[in-house]
This record gives sequence, C-alpha cells and structure tokens, in this order.
Amino acid sequence: MLPGYAEVKPNPLQNANLCSRVFFWWLNPLFKIGHKRRLEEDDMYSVLPEDRSKHLGEELQGYWDKEVSRAEKDSRKPSLTKAIIKCYWKSYLVLGIFTLIEEGIKVIQPIFLGKIINYFENHDSTSSVALHEAYAYTTALAVCTLILAIMHHLYFYHVQCAGMRLRVAMCHMIYRKGLRLSNRAMGKTTTGQIVNLLSNDVNKFDQVTIFLHFLWAGPLQAIAVTALLWMEIGISCLAGIAVLIILLPLQSCLGKLFSSFRSKTATFTDTRIRTMNEVITGIRIIKMYAWEKSFADLITHLRRKEISKILSSSYLRGMNLASFFVASKIIVFVTFTTYVFLGNVITASRVFVALSLYGAVRLTVTLFFPTAIEKVSEAVVSIQRIKNFLLLDEVSQRPPQLPSDGKMIVHVQDFTAFRDKASETPTLQGLSFTVRPGELLAVIGPVGAGKSSLLSAVLGELPRSHGLVSVHGRIAYVSQQPWVFSGTVRSNILFGKKYEKERYEKVIKACALKKDLQLLEDGDLTVIGDRGATLSGGQKARVNLARAVYQDADIYLLDDPLSAVDAEVGRHLFELCICQTLHEKITILVTHQLQYLKAASQILILKDGRMVQKGTYTEFLKSGVDFGSLLKRENEEADQSPALGSPALRTRSFSASSVWSQQSSRPSLKDGAPEAQANENTQVALSEESRSEGKVGFKAYKNYLTAGAHCLVIVFLILLNIVAQVAYVLQDWWLSYWANEQSALNVTVNGKENVTEKLDLAWYLGIYSGLTVATVLFGIARSLLVFYVLVHSSQTLHNKMFESILRAPVLFFDRNPVGKSDTRFLSQSPLLVSDPVSAFENGGEAWEKWLYVLIPFVQKAPLAKPNKDSKDRPGLPRMFRGPELFILFSGRLKKYFLVKNILSGRFYLWVKIFVVSKPTGRTSQNHELGFIEDIIDCMYVL
Repeated sequence: MLPGYAEVKPNPLQNANLCSRVFFWWLNPLFKIGHKRRLEEDDMYSVLPEDRSKHLGEELQGYWDKEVSRAEKDSRKPSLTKAIIKCYWKSYLVLGIFTLIEEGIKVIQPIFLGKIINYFENHDSTSSVALHEAYAYTTALAVCTLILAIMHHLYFYHVQCAGMRLRVAMCHMIYRKGLRLSNRAMGKTTTGQIVNLLSNDVNKFDQVTIFLHFLWAGPLQAIAVTALLWMEIGISCLAGIAVLIILLPLQSCLGKLFSSFRSKTATFTDTRIRTMNEVITGIRIIKMYAWEKSFADLITHLRRKEISKILSSSYLRGMNLASFFVASKIIVFVTFTTYVFLGNVITASRVFVALSLYGAVRLTVTLFFPTAIEKVSEAVVSIQRIKNFLLLDEVSQRPPQLPSDGKMIVHVQDFTAFRDKASETPTLQGLSFTVRPGELLAVIGPVGAGKSSLLSAVLGELPRSHGLVSVHGRIAYVSQQPWVFSGTVRSNILFGKKYEKERYEKVIKACALKKDLQLLEDGDLTVIGDRGATLSGGQKARVNLARAVYQDADIYLLDDPLSAVDAEVGRHLFELCICQTLHEKITILVTHQLQYLKAASQILILKDGRMVQKGTYTEFLKSGVDFGSLLKRENEEADQSPALGSPALRTRSFSASSVWSQQSSRPSLKDGAPEAQANENTQVALSEESRSEGKVGFKAYKNYLTAGAHCLVIVFLILLNIVAQVAYVLQDWWLSYWANEQSALNVTVNGKENVTEKLDLAWYLGIYSGLTVATVLFGIARSLLVFYVLVHSSQTLHNKMFESILRAPVLFFDRNPVGKSDTRFLSQSPLLVSDPVSAFENGGEAWEKWLYVLIPFVQKAPLAKPNKDSKDRPGLPRMFRGPELFILFSGRLKKYFLVKNILSGRFYLWVKIFVVSKPTGRTSQNHELGFIEDIIDCMYVL
C-alpha cells in the first residue's frame, strides 16, 4: 500500500576504516558526483541502522516513559531534560574529551609561538642548542596545528550528529504522540502548534549540542590563559581578565532574556500558523465572499506582534555578535594600557604571545560561551513546550476483545459520559442497547443529538463516567468526513490487507465504485491524495466505505456514510452494501435518511444526548408518535427524488464538498457520457517540491536586501561593515607597529648593555585608544543594523508571500496541500534571518583573514573554485525537510480520529506499517542528507 522508493545505496561509512573515518575519504565518490553534476535524491546513501528514526525514537521514548512512571510515584512533574540526559550522556561525554583536547591545544600553541619569536629576537648564530630548540618548537607548533585541524572537524561532525539524533528522536516522539491524542487533548493543542514543534522547536537541538560543552570549556580555558598571561606579562593580565569576568554574567542575563523572548515568540508563531492554516483551509469561502483583504490584515497584525519579539531577540543576538567582535579588542586594549602605565616596555614577543593567548580564548569565551547560553535558553523553552505536548492525554490502548465462545456483541447499559470534565451537562446520558450479529441498529436524531458521540463511546474514545460498554469483536469505523491518504485507490481500499481479487471486486460493486474506476485513467491504480488525482466528496465517501467493508471486521460503525451521495446511489449503498454484504455483521448506522429505517432491526432516537425512544420500525408505527408521519413524508419525497434528479431532503446541513459531490456519484449506476464527468475526474498532477538550479544572480540579493530597507541604507550598511573591519585590523596593526618602533629604539652602549628609549606614550596610546573606540562603535552599530534589515526583510517577504497565496486561484490550493504552505511559513521563513546572519558572522571572519593575507600576498593569493555540490547540498535536505513530513502529519492529524478507528483491531499494526514507516523512510533520508551536509562543511574547511 506504500509507494515504492528507489533502493538507496549502502552507506560506505558502515565498512570504512579508521583513516577513511578520520579524513572522510568514504565521501569521495559523492564528491566526484557532485563535481560533475547536481546531486539528486538517488545519490544519497542509506541511513545507518543506529541512526534510523525508529531506533532513536523508541530509545528516547523508553527513557521518557520511565521518567513519567518515576515522577508519578514521587508525586512530581516529569522532566524531559532528565530523560534526554540519561539517554545521551555517555556518548556526549566522550565528545567532551574532544573539546578538552582541542581547547588545550589552542592554549599551548601561543607558548610555542612565543618561544619561536623569542629565538629570533635574541638570535645567536653561534648557538646550535638554541637552533635545535627552535626546530623543536616549530615542529611542535606544526603538529599541534595538524592535530587541531583533525580534532576540530571530527568534533563538529560528531557533535552535529548527536544533535541530529536528538532531533530525530524528538520528531519520532511528537509524531507518535500526535496519533494517540485523545479528543480532550486535541482541544488543548492545534495542528499549527504541533507542526511548529516539528519544524522550529526541534531544530534547537541541532544547535545546542554544538555549543553545550563550551559552557564549562570557556571558563576553564579562561583560567588557563590567565595563568599563562600572568607568567608572560605579570599583573597587567588581570585588567583584561576583569573585562572578561564582567562580560560573562552580562551574557548570562542576555541568555535569560533570550529564553523569555523565545517563549513569547513561539506563542505568537503558534497563533499565526493556526490562523493561517484555517484561512488556507477555508480559502474557497473566503474567495467567495471576497474576504482576502480582511484576513490579510489579520495575519499581518499577528505577524507584526510576532516580529516585535523576533526583533527584540535579534537585537540581543546582535549584541552577542558585537561582543564577539569587540570584546577581544577591549581586553587587549585594557591589558596593554595597564601594562605600559605600570612602566613596562612593549616587545614583539610579549605582544604576539598575549594576542595569541587572547585569540585562543576569544572564540571560546566571547562567541561560543554566549552562544551556548543563548542556545541553551532556547532549547530549555523548546523542551518545555515539547514536554507539555507529550504530557497531553492519550487514548487508552485497548486491544479488540474477542469472546471465548466466539459470539460477537455490542452491549451498552446505562451509559453516561462527559466530553469535558468541567462541563455539568453530560454528552451522553442513560443509554442502553444491545446489538448482536445480523442486526442493524439505526441511530437518528437532530444535529448535536450525540450520534457521533455514541460511536465514540463504542470505540472507547469517550471515557465513561457511569455505566457499562462491552464490545466483543473487531471494529471497522466509517467516518462522517471521508478521508484518503496518498496512494493508489487500491491501496486506500486494501489498507494493508492482502489483495484478493474476488472479494475486492465484490466490495467495489457493493460500494458503487466500478464505473468511477473505469473513468479514471489508471483505474484502481490511479494515485489519489495530496499528490494525485482529485476525488470528489462522494467518491471519497465510497472509497472510505469500501476500505472498511474490505477489512471483514465483526462490528461496523457507520457515521452517516450516505450524506455525501445522492438518493439513488444512497439506496444502492444501503441495499447492496449495508443490507447484503454486511448482513451477517453487527452494524450501527447513524443516518438522517428516514426512508431506510424499515430495514433496521432496531431504531434508536437521540436528543440532547439522551435516548428518547428505542424499538423496531413496527413498534414505532404502533406507538403513534410523530416519527411515523415524518417517516411517511420522507418516503414519499424519496420516491420522487430519483425521477426529479434531485437529492433526498435532509434534516441536517451539508458541507460544501458533500453538496457539489453528489452528482459525481451517479456514473457508478448510470451509463452517462464521459464528457459529463470530465471536470470530476480530471487528473491533476501535483508537482514535487522544487529545487532551484544555476547561479544566484545579483537581482536575488538585491531584492532580498531592499525588502528590508532602502537602497541608501543598504549602501550605508556595506560601508559600515568595511569601516568596522578596517578599524578592527588597524588596531592590531598599530599595536604591532608600536612594538616594532619600540624595539628599534633598543641601542647597545659600549657593546655591553642595552639602553631602551621610550616613545611618546600619549601619541601611540591616543591613536590606539581611538582605534579601539572606533572598533567598538562600528562593531555594535553594524551588528544591530544588520539584524534590523534582515528581520524587516523577512517580514516584508512573508507578507508578500501570504498576499500572493491569497490571490492565487482555487486550482492552486487543489494542487498544493496545506502542509506545503506551512513549510514555507514555518521552516523556511526563519531561514531568511538565521542563514544570512550565519553568513554575516562567517563572512566577517573570512574578510578579517583575507585582509591579513591580501596585503602581503595579493598577487599570489589563489582563488578556490567552489564545488558544484556546495550549492546543491543545502537544497536537498531542505527539499525533503520541506512539505513531505508536514503534509503527511498535518493531514493525518486532522483525520487521526478517523484513522485510529477505521479498524481498531489493526490500528497499531497500521501505524507501524504506514504512518511510521513512510515518514521514517523520508525523514531518515533527510537526516542522512543533513549528515552529509555537515561532513561537506568540514571537508571544505579542511
């Protein structure tokens, strides 16, 4: 019943040797393919068994279940954080050793560098010992650099894998929980909120695992650097460390603010996505009444409230980024200002050693440490949100009760239930009836009488407060709102059962689907659902009924399956399907078609959740109640309706899909002209998720940036970045120039002693102070301005995108499911801010290095040619991380009640085969793409 995917290649990592794992040689074939052409889905390797979502999800689910049980015993709230720690602490602790070695090497390197510089400062050509020591220090420095390069990328690869595993496990748990939510729990959450958890909240785990170790590595490295600086420049180092100590609690406060803003932003995002989901779902009515402008204003208002929190959070991120940019400069400035005021003389060796030590601690303490606080704060909020969702009520998992004597029965006695515990009015009250094999119980009553709630009670969805519900046998449930999943018509009907041609043809005939299948291009092998042919409401209703009939269950619960078809087809379904095919089964039929009550074994009338009367058709006629005259009028109208070609009168309202779909049911019984059904059975081929090819032109960048600010502001931002980077480099250059000028004044007197003349301190220190102040001001200004532009660009593009969707024709919504739109607004809108910021951070670092290199080596600097897969690799994971899972989840979540109860005896097997297996295959492939993307990042740097 599942669509087949191409067999993926075996993963070469599984059998790779040590060298291949360390240097990522096992990816060489993929690099070759990516160099020649664009990477495709079939080029990806299979996921390792230990990284599959089923394994990871069940492992974390086990720890979570234990934590919930332990919390119940201790009368406390369960902690999802504890479950995560117990599941992953061993493997993550090993990665901490990588961090310790890497940061230790960073601290040792400046010592070797200082020794080498000291050798050249006190060069003695006659001393072979000093020469050999210089060789040893140079060799040690080279070895440290090589080890650092290997350790760094191995660490980041494995730590990103750890984050990915945690994200996959969380997605598995959320998806699994979403399929088990009770009706009461569904009232406490929304589809938009759950999709937000799957698309935004779980992504925080990818980021927090990268930086978490720096929470302890940062302070530890700062202590080690302080000790080495004390040995090198004495008490002056305490001035720089004092600045560092002031920054750490300040960044901790910023982290708390991040947590607060993240929580508020998530709430606003949930509201916006829920509203947008409702707008897109009801787009036909909105367009019919020309309400696009009103709903666009509503979404804009919600987005504006969300953006206000995002902008505040972005300014905090800007300050964090600015602290990374300027903190090291402030620390170096304060350190050497104190050093010269204490009467010391600046030398090249002391400057280079101090700068190298501060450089070693700079990345860890001024970027990774505050980023770790930021990501941990966001992850804590995400964990809390996910925990609240995982603690929602679930449906009780009861297997089908098969009696020992083989007699099937549905027995309800004095049943009373409340859908909402806080409500004083019961949903159902005092119901009693018994149905045995071969009997048909017809349940009638006005809208809101409790008919569907009665079926929910039989299914176990509605918990009882009083009375007894005894169900013996396997249940098949036909929902009032028909549902089909992505697959062929045959797979929708078989629903995991083995194909038996004779029984299958019998079911097709009984459910009036034979003529419909002939009109479809590929018959029952036509793909339907989100990415296939569009079926009418009447066709979906009959496929829904055929699915239940083919299961050959013992008990059939039919929730008004005749409402979506016209009277003629309804009579066919009742006579051939319900009365003949299911004549040996226990059948409970909810209906408004009073003309069919003559064939019912029992009739149950409900009103306001109470049983008004119960009996047979004959007993009702003898009782002389108004029901007899009402039934007579309905029969007279029903006898005339086939001739008039109009549907039978109903006592209830129809959905839009039910009304327009009734006429589509007739070809199943009449040999109408195919032209008359052209509109109903048109094959609508839905496009797969697109992926752009080729170069990103200047126009794309221009449109993106100008969406956030005026062109003059963009030009000012570019100039501000250039000036800030120049000031950043000039500060280091001036300090080096100062040290060189001071060394040049060292003169030898009588060949015995050195006499050092002091420079004009006010001049050199004044220039140095001015450059430091310029670096700080320009650094903060550019960071805040960049985030301002990016956030407003995201808001502008979001509004334009939503406006375009509202203006799209209805055909667009027929071809593109809601989940695809959710992906654009949930998964990819945040990238408009986060990805450019990452590029901005990395770009600043790159330009800094290039400015150092270009000045002396401008003629010899090679330009690296980027590989083709550098543009392809971000597209592949996002393409599969895109609508596939969210379409799958949002669609099934809306119909989860129907899916669970189509056949309660086979529900959990079906979830294992279909609901979990299909998304597992797609998401696991997406996670493998994420693996490879991280590895390629490491390989490019290497």
